[in-house]
Amino acid sequence: MTQDRQQIEQLAREYTEAWCSRDPRRVAAHYATGGTIAINGGEPAPIAAVAESFVEAFPDIQVFMDDLVVIDDVVEYHWTFTGTNTGPGGTGKGVRIKGFEEWTFGDNGLVAASLGHYDQAEYDRQLEHGAPEPG
Repeated sequence: MTQDRQQIEQLAREYTEAWCSRDPRRVAAHYATGGTIAINGGEPAPIAAVAESFVEAFPDIQVFMDDLVVIDDVVEYHWTFTGTNTGPGGTGKGVRIKGFEEWTFGDNGLVAASLGHYDQAEYDRQLEHGAPEPG
């Protein structure tokens, strides 16, 4: 890895801000050209398309960085995502999901590939019934 921890922390902070801007292009700017994300073992997909689908489904999306784990070449970006599913065909229910991404960096210091993980069953439950009250 050609980046030091400070560079990775800066990228993670800016990535979080990009999600909160609700601009898929800003999210994609943290990835190398052709960068992908594979969610919960699914097929890799272009990050811009994935970001666009989440922003469309959750127009009030907010992402919070919970932790950043850097051990040798392994980088895990831990997050909490909140939003209300009011996009086209949405349920109108709010979600609050924790998850993380495992990042692989390209030579340019941007994310080349990400493996995203979250509890799909809990996400589906919240889409139907709403997020539990914070407590």
